[in-house]
Amino acid sequence: MNVGFVSTRLGIIPLTWMLIILAVAQGGQKALTDTSTSPHAKLGCTDINDVHWTEGLLAERFQVCHKAMIPNMWQILADPNISHAYENLLIAAGLKQGRHRGPKWHDGDFYKWLEAVAFVYGTTGDRDLDTLMDRIIEVIAKAQRSDGYIHSPVVIAQRNRQPVREFQDRLDFETYNIGHLITCACIHYRATGKTSLLDVARKAADYLYQIYKTSPQTLANNAICPSHYMGIVELYRTIRDQRYLELAKGLIEIRELVTDGTDDNQDRIPFRKQRHAVGHAVRANYLYAGAADVFMETGDNGLMEALVAIWQDVACSKVYVTGATGALYDGASPDGSSNHKAIQLVHQAYGRPYQLPNITAYNESCATIGFLMWAWRMWLITAEPRYMDMLEISLYNGVLSTISLDGKAFFYRNTLRQVHGLPFELRWSDRREGYISCFCCPPNIVRTIAESASYAYNISKDGIWVNLYGGNTCKTMLPDGSAVWLVQQTDYPWDGTIKITVKKAPERSFSIMLRIPSWAKEAQVSVNGKQLQERPIAGRYYQLRRNWSPGDVVELSLPLRPVMLEAHPLVEETRNHVAVMRGPIVYCLESVDLPEGLRVHQVGLSDDCVFEPRLEKDLLAKVVALYCQAIVLQQEPWDGTLYRPASTGPYKTIGTRLIPYYAWANRGESEMSVWLPVR
Repeated sequence: MNVGFVSTRLGIIPLTWMLIILAVAQGGQKALTDTSTSPHAKLGCTDINDVHWTEGLLAERFQVCHKAMIPNMWQILADPNISHAYENLLIAAGLKQGRHRGPKWHDGDFYKWLEAVAFVYGTTGDRDLDTLMDRIIEVIAKAQRSDGYIHSPVVIAQRNRQPVREFQDRLDFETYNIGHLITCACIHYRATGKTSLLDVARKAADYLYQIYKTSPQTLANNAICPSHYMGIVELYRTIRDQRYLELAKGLIEIRELVTDGTDDNQDRIPFRKQRHAVGHAVRANYLYAGAADVFMETGDNGLMEALVAIWQDVACSKVYVTGATGALYDGASPDGSSNHKAIQLVHQAYGRPYQLPNITAYNESCATIGFLMWAWRMWLITAEPRYMDMLEISLYNGVLSTISLDGKAFFYRNTLRQVHGLPFELRWSDRREGYISCFCCPPNIVRTIAESASYAYNISKDGIWVNLYGGNTCKTMLPDGSAVWLVQQTDYPWDGTIKITVKKAPERSFSIMLRIPSWAKEAQVSVNGKQLQERPIAGRYYQLRRNWSPGDVVELSLPLRPVMLEAHPLVEETRNHVAVMRGPIVYCLESVDLPEGLRVHQVGLSDDCVFEPRLEKDLLAKVVALYCQAIVLQQEPWDGTLYRPASTGPYKTIGTRLIPYYAWANRGESEMSVWLPVR
């Protein structure tokens, strides 16, 4: 068959490939996650340029992402004296001489940042970002071998005539890097319409497909932190090449070929038989998100049965109140082996149910982001509000806490209690740092904030779903092609009053579905000033179906009352402690807000504590702080004593304030605690 060829600025490419690109460009979705043709997804997604944050916390974070996070990270990644990530690609491309430096997954770090750049360009139209991407993509294309393989550590070694082959060490993270490249390429194509990076991704995917067909054992053995599951599915959605769907399904199947599997890598037992979250939390959450993507295209019930059971395990016993996951630094898999001589080690991992320490909480930033991506996909599959509730909590608390307010410093781990003078040293810094030697988390954080508007709305044949509240404009299309334009005005999460104005609507009835968070027990809804009789139910979506006209106004009132939460009694570290939430925001006590000389562990709350919310426009880039009277517990030093008589009242009280957890550690060194003793 003579398929023909077309000349482009990328060179000569097959005509069939060009026709596919043109077809996708004319009729395809341009969303973060394209479920427009996914047969087992209940919800469609808005395009990259459909939703723009205009006011409120997420708008402020997006602006910092655009103006500070992205340029600051480019300076880091492009400086060979700091990270060597871009330098590695230049060397792999033959544009410089040298050797690979940095972690084996540094390519993936770079691709995550580049994905953030692509998304911000797609939202803002910043031409400087487009020009920068063009320059970078030329380098990436030159770093790719002619057979499609791309992984700078191996390519550089081979350029230097070292006897190194691909896929010889599963900890080289080749498929992880390629997965992030492919996802980045899909977003770049949807944001720009250019196929330059998509062509690199296609060649890389073709290489993986060839390995899958000729040596599936090799591919199975190298599925460490499997970002390529999500990447391959997204490439299939973009190009519609059935080989990529075959590959995506096969990647799950061949996990059973691993003969020395571990719980740390979730390959000790077949995926369909798994019912509990185990092992390395980033690897686990990436696996679960990828399996959810495969289900959306295949309807494989075995995958969904496992995913629902594992989600239940996490949501009911293994996730922190902040929406973070992965409690353990290091340990032994609780169920990996009954032979104590062959206990399997785990690290950065899920532990046993209710094993949620505070001071030693690991909570790697990437694990929380992986959990958010998994929640997003479960939501797209089921339209069950519990998944969106968890996504919101993870976003506002687990994700935003990982980065400083100026966008230039990062946490790798995310503790729920910080105290000075520990009798042991923890592996990672107790303060945010501008550069972390293991740099996987910072670009992941930046791309998640860059893409946050994509989680705000969904579409279906019934209408439009409003998931996240914050000042924004949404200009999108329903599945039948009819246009909808909404404007949302609110200072959420600081204020629970949300006003949604219809600017454009189809000339037929459709529904606006409002998410009523599970904490919003007394929400109220009105349309055009008239309060509706049917009361919203917390933890569900409130459906408003009518013939909408431009100028119609929906008002939603969500009660933002501070609430003291207690944990399940099997969470031993939080017995007789409470955490405080107001709406989706988790609060904490920071030592900066205590009298001099008083430490966080010496302070508690009374069981009838009253909190006064105050909007502080000049505190921590504008927050609502909770002012209260705290109680002072025993102040005598312990002096080596392990036990002593318990303190009893009456207690001295002090005035203090709690701040949002995401904003802690922005006022110098401090102690902090989310959970506080209650008396």
